[in-house]
Amino acid sequence: MNPAGGAGRFSFEAIGTGWHIDTPAELPTEVRAVVLNLIDEYDAVYSRFRPDSRIAVLAGGGSVDLPASGEALGGLYRTLHRLTGGAMSPLVGRSLEQLGYDAGYSFVPLGTAVPAAGWDDTFEWIRTTIRSEQPVTLDVGAAGKGQLVDLVSAALLEAGYPEHTVDAGGDMAHRGSSPLRIALEHPYTPESAIGVVTLDNRALCASGSNRRRWADGLHHVLDATTGQCVDTVVATWVLAADAMVADALATALFLVPPEVLLAEFDFDYVRVQSDGRAQFSTSLAGALF
Repeated sequence: MNPAGGAGRFSFEAIGTGWHIDTPAELPTEVRAVVLNLIDEYDAVYSRFRPDSRIAVLAGGGSVDLPASGEALGGLYRTLHRLTGGAMSPLVGRSLEQLGYDAGYSFVPLGTAVPAAGWDDTFEWIRTTIRSEQPVTLDVGAAGKGQLVDLVSAALLEAGYPEHTVDAGGDMAHRGSSPLRIALEHPYTPESAIGVVTLDNRALCASGSNRRRWADGLHHVLDATTGQCVDTVVATWVLAADAMVADALATALFLVPPEVLLAEFDFDYVRVQSDGRAQFSTSLAGALF
């Protein structure tokens, strides 16, 4: 199926996930190159899996200057760090490495969980500059992929493709006149769906503890205050105006109730808890089965 309703689909692998870009017509070579270069440039700045990335220097402490994208990313993390009482933090990289989710994908824990470094007076993210007096391992995965989806969508608009869908491993941005019906994957039975939502000129992002799980009880969604994996929520979906916010809120819903986030953000959601109960926004354009 081509969600954009046309004949163009550009599929590729990047930043460890599969991408599908759908447009009414095939993207020319030069536009494809723009998209691929944009993704590579973003990865070269923010990846904690690359020793040559720009943020890698923070492993020894110091400072780093980010591109323009860094201001919005840092501001969003600062807000969610406050709303979650520090449970959501870009400093969670060291905690993930401790549990085995390291640059080499060893998936071998180094020991018991360790809390993330504190976002205090030794660490600051001001506009596009990060400074840290202590060694830190930055991980912006909770919002970065969503922001990259937004950047790719903006590049397609600039290239003259106002109708498109960008899907990066389930983090999606839709622009156009034909809404999409998207199935929500069952967290325990991937071949089944727990519901469907309508995606209409918005972003849809998901987070699930069934993804990137490498041992019993170990997965990629951590509480930064403890360094431990969250076991009370198993899956979330968020619909918002842009993918960066949707991506970040999908993680934040593992850490705090929806009401905490709705006080400052406009979004729709589905949240499945480990006991099987589901919460969802009353304004959700879709249905749960």
